[in-house]
Amino acid sequence: MAEISQTAAAPATGEPATAQARPAKSRKWVGYVAFLPFLLVIVGYELLPLAQLVLDSLIGKESGTLGIENFVKVFTTPLYQQSIINSVWISLVSAVVGIVVSFLAARFAYESSDRVRNAFTMVLNMMSNFSGVPLAFAFMILMGNSGVLTILGEQWGIPFLADFDLYTGEGLLVLYIYFQIPLATLLLLPAFSGIKKSWREAAIILQATPLDYWFKIVIPNLMPSILGTLSVLFSNALAAYATAFAVVMNNYALLPLQITSKFKGDVQIDAATGGALAVVLIILMVVCTLINNHFTKRAAKGREII
Repeated sequence: MAEISQTAAAPATGEPATAQARPAKSRKWVGYVAFLPFLLVIVGYELLPLAQLVLDSLIGKESGTLGIENFVKVFTTPLYQQSIINSVWISLVSAVVGIVVSFLAARFAYESSDRVRNAFTMVLNMMSNFSGVPLAFAFMILMGNSGVLTILGEQWGIPFLADFDLYTGEGLLVLYIYFQIPLATLLLLPAFSGIKKSWREAAIILQATPLDYWFKIVIPNLMPSILGTLSVLFSNALAAYATAFAVVMNNYALLPLQITSKFKGDVQIDAATGGALAVVLIILMVVCTLINNHFTKRAAKGREII
């Protein structure tokens, strides 16, 4: 009787397990189906255009064969060489200046009251969205050839304002620094919230000066976040297009402007050279990211990542 009861009970215990396994499998398939539209967007708007760019860059415009003809043209033509140099220079300088100013701004917000910090964050959110053509137009009104500050500089004898030329590399640099600062500050604020009060208390007990506290304790622990933000700023400036085009159009050698001119030219489309320039831009961004990851890992060794 015991054997019969055990045999009869076996199917009863197996049915709930099977019933539980089926909903789990169905939920898994539902997750795949929900992910499908996102996958289609990635393939259609990122992977396929990237593959087309790489293919265009490898097919010579004159010969029509696979090779590095277009890349040789890019690195031997003075205009394209200057475009790469100008893009890297403006991106690097604006990123470094932006990270320094934003670090001081984030420190101010960290040491302020909650009310001031919330108001400051609200202003940063508005400023970070003020870029592109509206930002270029605002700077034209303020610092253009007939801008408000330019005229005041001429009347009051301020050489910097009177002689400032917005439509040059220096003018673009000021624009880039302006839209880099709010973004960098927003990215650094969460890192500052990870600073522990015990660090300052320990520094006071050990009679460390404020400079020692910041440069030997806080900044080294914040370094992974600082380097990550620096990488974002560099990539952000390197690929910026709308602001630069609205100010200088094609009158200044910049990599994004040259790329756009090849795919939207007044005479003809040069997809081969444009593809090679785009691949160079992608390589610069990838190299920047890899270098940043290397130094971030080195800075994070033995430290608590904030």
